Amino acid sequence: MAMTLSEKILSRHAGRDVKTGEIIMADIDVTMSHDANRPLAIEVFEEMNGEGLFDPKRVFMLIDHHFPAKNQAAAISHNRLRKFCAAQGCNLYQGEGIAHVVMPEKGHVLPGELVVGTDSHTCTYGALGAFSCGIGSTDMGVALMTGKLWFLVPETIRMNISGKLPPGVFPKDLILYVIASITADGATYKAVEFAGPVIDSMPMDGRFTLSNMAVEMGAKAGLIAPDEITLEWVKTRATRDFAPQRPDPDADYAKVMEFDMSNLSPYVAKPHYVDNGVPIEEVVGTPIRQANLVSCTAARMSDLRIAASMLKGRKIDSGVQMLVVPGSREIFKSALKEGLIDTLVDAGCHVGPPSCGGCSGETFGALADEDVVISTANRNFKGRLGNPRAFIYLASPATVAASALTGKIADPRAYFN
Repeated sequence: MAMTLSEKILSRHAGRDVKTGEIIMADIDVTMSHDANRPLAIEVFEEMNGEGLFDPKRVFMLIDHHFPAKNQAAAISHNRLRKFCAAQGCNLYQGEGIAHVVMPEKGHVLPGELVVGTDSHTCTYGALGAFSCGIGSTDMGVALMTGKLWFLVPETIRMNISGKLPPGVFPKDLILYVIASITADGATYKAVEFAGPVIDSMPMDGRFTLSNMAVEMGAKAGLIAPDEITLEWVKTRATRDFAPQRPDPDADYAKVMEFDMSNLSPYVAKPHYVDNGVPIEEVVGTPIRQANLVSCTAARMSDLRIAASMLKGRKIDSGVQMLVVPGSREIFKSALKEGLIDTLVDAGCHVGPPSCGGCSGETFGALADEDVVISTANRNFKGRLGNPRAFIYLASPATVAASALTGKIADPRAYFN
C-alpha cells in the first residue's frame, strides 16, 4: 500500500500498516513540555498516581516562555519543573533557549520519529521528517507514564513549491503567503507535506520556519521528507540511531496544491490574524513603534545574519525600539563570535536572553495602547504581547530590519537587488 510520510511514520510506531482515518495507539519517541502552562501535565501525571516515567531519557522539559521568571507565579512554575525533573531523572533545560530551537539543535528529535509536546508549535520538528504535534496536558500526563498515545491518522495535503524565491523574499514570506491562500482552518487536523524545487534547495533554518507555522493553517503536522540537507544537518547532532522515512511516489493525498514563488513579493500578515496576509505593497508606510526579531519561527543564525547585514553601519529609526532574542544559547554564542551581536547593538537593537521573549507574552517588549510592532513571530492575535489594544504585523527578518531603519513598514528588496 502506497503511503504518505505521515502514514509511514505512524505505521512504524503502531507496529502495523495504518491508513488515513484510523484511530491508532502508537509508541512515542520523545515528549516535550515547558513552563508556560503551570505546568498542568505534571499535575495530571500525579493525579493518575504516576510513579515513574516511561523513559526519563526521552522526556524533556524546558523553561523558555517566562525566562527569567517575570513574576512570582512564573518562579513557582519553574521550581515545580525543577523538582519534578530532579525526582524523575528526566532532562531539564533552563535558559538554554526556545524549546523548538533547542530540541532539534541538541539532537533530541530525529527523522522518522514520533514526537509530542504541550505546545502547538511542536509541529516545527516536521522539518526533520518527524511526525511531531502539539497535545493537551491530559494526553501528556498519559504519555509520560506509558510512552504511548492515541492518534487519528490524518489526511495529507501535499504542497509543491516551485520556482525560485526572488531577492529579498524569504521562507517566512512564503509561509505567510501560503497561509493567506489556504486560510487559518484550511488544513485543520491534516498533515501538510512541503515539497518541490524551492524546498529541495532550502537550508534547514528556512525549513523549520515553514513547519513551525503549519499549525497556523490548522494542520496537525507540517513535514518535509528528509534528504541530504536534512541528514547532513542531523549527523553531527544525533546521539541515537534513527530511521528516515519518505513518502511513496504514488501516495494518496487529500489534495495536491501548487505554489509558484517566482513572482512572490515580501508578505506581511496584518492584525489580528495570521491568515490576514497581503503583499508588502499594501502596507508600506505604516508607522511602527517596535520591531521584533524573535521566536521559534525566525531567531536562528540565518535570521540574525539577514538582519545584521542590513543594519551594519546604519542606525534604526529614533522612534523605534528593535528587540532581538536569539533562539538558543548556541545561536547567541555563534552570533557573538561572528560579530552579529555587535552589529545589531551598534545599530540600536536591544538584545534579550535566549527565550520566548518578544513573542509569547509580555516578558520582554510589552506594548502600550495603539502601539504597532512588526515581528518575525508566528502569531499576531490580540493580546499576544500583553495588550489587546496594540497591533502586531508579521513579516520576515528582512522586512522587520528594513522597517526598523525607516520607522515604518518598508520593502526590504532595495537592500538585496
